Amino acid sequence: MFNCAYVGEDNKLHLPIMIHRAIFGSVERFMAILIEHFAGDFPLWLSPVQAKIIPISDAHAEYADFVKSQLESAGIRAEVDFRTEKMGLKIREAEKQKIPYMLVIGDKEMEQQSLALRKRKEGNIGVMSIEEVIERFVNELNGGR
Repeated sequence: MFNCAYVGEDNKLHLPIMIHRAIFGSVERFMAILIEHFAGDFPLWLSPVQAKIIPISDAHAEYADFVKSQLESAGIRAEVDFRTEKMGLKIREAEKQKIPYMLVIGDKEMEQQSLALRKRKEGNIGVMSIEEVIERFVNELNGGR
């Protein structure tokens, strides 16, 4: 008991009553612990955005949308960065957002129906087909099995 009181409309002292309801309290605490544990640098399975698709120019936008639809149909959470910014800035911002993978699309990738794969903290991995990228993600999501 805190011996707290307030003066009510009747000019008398009243004991305050607080009803605490925490329906999602334990879930919120668990999420806070996870965020703190990983410092926001989530593993692929937990990351809200698993791949950022970065087209080099507007000419690659349609292919970027196609890649996004392929990834999403495989259950991979992806976004496309359609901004007309420099590539270095787009990659740096994706790194700062702690997105695990970046998929860069240029003329060569569009012609070959492939993607230039970059992994956060590791840099360039190489050029792969969409199927190879999806297979890599699925393997990583399944714990390397």
